Amino acid sequence: MNRLIHFPFCARSRSIRIALVELGWDVHFEEEDPSAWRPDFVALNPACEVPVLVVSGLATVAGVYAISEFLDEAARDYDTSDEHIQLFPGDSVARAEVRRLVDWFHGKLDRDATGELVEQKLVRRVRGAGEPPPSGENLRAAHANLRYHLRYVNHLAGQRDWLAGDALSFADMAASGHFSVLDYAGIISWDEFPAAKSWYMRIKSRPSVRPLLQDRLLGLSPAPIYAELDF
Repeated sequence: MNRLIHFPFCARSRSIRIALVELGWDVHFEEEDPSAWRPDFVALNPACEVPVLVVSGLATVAGVYAISEFLDEAARDYDTSDEHIQLFPGDSVARAEVRRLVDWFHGKLDRDATGELVEQKLVRRVRGAGEPPPSGENLRAAHANLRYHLRYVNHLAGQRDWLAGDALSFADMAASGHFSVLDYAGIISWDEFPAAKSWYMRIKSRPSVRPLLQDRLLGLSPAPIYAELDF
């Protein structure tokens, strides 16, 4: 049995969960909190980071970039049908644009906003007593950075059918991994970014994304619109 080891509120993990469903993979999902540094998980991935894909009888692939490329190559090698999407569609120039945006969301957006906001708004609140108070300065900077990224997504969504071009790609999955986690905390003012909102409503309605909307943090309910497809 193929296994994806993930953390439900890790944006990188979420993007791979979406990709696996879009590609039609049969996978068992196993939750892992990398902050626990379990020896068994460290032995599996010395970086102690999720996601990790364990392909039955073949390989262990660690990290969002490696997994996404592995899945795309596997689909091109073994899936000759038109039933499933391509994670990196188009010619070499189009695929380069997808990769640029994947790195933008999983790299820059995570550093600028998602990492800090998820840690302060979600993870620390669930951990509860003993956690130091959040840094107001860091939160203000993360919120400002988030608006910058939303303006960029609004621009992309207003110019293209999907974020990287004419077809749904892993760039859309990477972005929705981040925005779905942030949406749980209710900190995105979607009405200020109409093109981005329209894009997110479209991808949020896909069967591959709906399982993410069932995720819950123990002791912390999601924002009211988190699971709504038409918001």
